[in-house]
Amino acid sequence: MSPDPSTHRRGRVVVVGSANVDLVVDVPRHPGGGETILGGDLRRSPGGKGANQAVAAARAGGADTTFVGALGRDESGELLLASLDGAGVRTDLVGRTAAPTGTALITVSPDGENAIVVAPGANAHVRIGPEQAERIGAADVVLTQLEIPLDVVLAAGAARRPGAVLALNAAPSRDLPHAMWAALDLLIVNEHEARDLAGEAADAAGAGAPVDPTSPADPAAPTDPVDAAEHLAATLLARVPAVVVTLGGAGCLVAQRGSAPVRLAAPRVDAVDTTGAGDTFCGVLAAALAGGSTLLDAARTASFAGALAVTRPGAQDAVPTADEVATFAHPEQQP
Repeated sequence: MSPDPSTHRRGRVVVVGSANVDLVVDVPRHPGGGETILGGDLRRSPGGKGANQAVAAARAGGADTTFVGALGRDESGELLLASLDGAGVRTDLVGRTAAPTGTALITVSPDGENAIVVAPGANAHVRIGPEQAERIGAADVVLTQLEIPLDVVLAAGAARRPGAVLALNAAPSRDLPHAMWAALDLLIVNEHEARDLAGEAADAAGAGAPVDPTSPADPAAPTDPVDAAEHLAATLLARVPAVVVTLGGAGCLVAQRGSAPVRLAAPRVDAVDTTGAGDTFCGVLAAALAGGSTLLDAARTASFAGALAVTRPGAQDAVPTADEVATFAHPEQQP
């Protein structure tokens, strides 16, 4: 049973990452190369992996949350600031730049699956200055992603205090330098990102790339997604102490050095839009860890929050409240 988030202490989370305005169109199916299809009405809403995760940590996770990012001095920047402020995120360390605010172009199919292209814009100008470093140094959990420059991710990790958790949601997938691997306490990836990084981890260990668990040419390749995730996580644990592999509707896998991996099933819901589900999961996971939860309990709480998020359209707009998460996780405790 996952703990009620409201019973935990209010930990401190700093999210260092991206902020984008999302331009979303519902489509009957995602277009192929060179193809034009007709979609529905254009929706404009606040998003970006970093900003989404900060909103989730504050609203759904109840953590004292600071967002460190960069926005343009434009209407999109004001939209994002209003969304962050409205969720209770501290935005005093958000930089403003002459570059346009980041933009994500998103198509959503009838089953809720999305395809996304990001124009980084102001996200290329995120910086860790003395004030940002001081706030990071006071955090219990520092959460970051890869939609911002890698040197900023490294600087965020270097600024954390001893004992604080550095968690990386390695999205979008890219190679990580040795210094990043060495700094990480927790890696959060989906199965595609896990596969990319597992190959890198195995190469660094001199073992060659691991068996691709999706390759039909290999008769020993795992066919079950959870078995495949365990295979990948085992490789990644050679370089990072803990890994959470998210598996969409199949739930997630929690793997830690010295312990058997644990699969958590996803709550059953009717998916409307999966755009912000992974970010909601990451933000709530960070908040629960900051509040004193174990990684396994934090992942359970995050799974309920992520499941609620897919039942609503949008990214930040879809993030549930802590009370909604508690009600969903513990219906038997409700009056």
